[in-house]
Amino acid sequence: MIHQALSTAPELDRSLSEKLLDKEVVFPGKIIRLEHWHVSLPNGETALREVAVHPGAAAVVALDEEGCVLMVRQHRIAVDRLTWEIPAGKLDSPDESPLVCAQRELSEETGYTAQTWRKLTCLETTPGFCNERIHIYLATGLSKGASHPDEDEFVALTRLPLSEAVDCVMDGTFRDGKTCLALLMAQKALALI
Repeated sequence: MIHQALSTAPELDRSLSEKLLDKEVVFPGKIIRLEHWHVSLPNGETALREVAVHPGAAAVVALDEEGCVLMVRQHRIAVDRLTWEIPAGKLDSPDESPLVCAQRELSEETGYTAQTWRKLTCLETTPGFCNERIHIYLATGLSKGASHPDEDEFVALTRLPLSEAVDCVMDGTFRDGKTCLALLMAQKALALI
């Protein structure tokens, strides 16, 4: 089995583990908080890690009865371009249910609600420096309503056949990590039903 081959012996896991010694806030941002973490390395030495602390997020592959996914187009200033993304947003607090967040974001960005929700995965976006986790869901049984994005959020809703969306992942048109993973996982999950 592949999963068995990916697992390692417990003693090897411990030989690679770092231990958190202390941490301090360097920048208390609105979306992320930058912290310096001092860690003990497996060889006994210490090192500094810069960690972007994030409350987490949720994202939704919303699939209608015609096999189309709801996508949002928006300008992302960090990469200075329009992106194609699935509806998503950050948790209001680290204690918020990711499913509640996913349901809220689907409604806010698209106006749709869904009858059926299935969790696909939890993506660790950039574990080299950030603890952000995005909980990804597949939503079906859609009902249309009115969108109500945040005041500073400008998005355009688009419907796209899932197969075409996956082609856009494979040819590099879609470059948002959560969107790419979510669309591929949704296609695979639906093929198994």
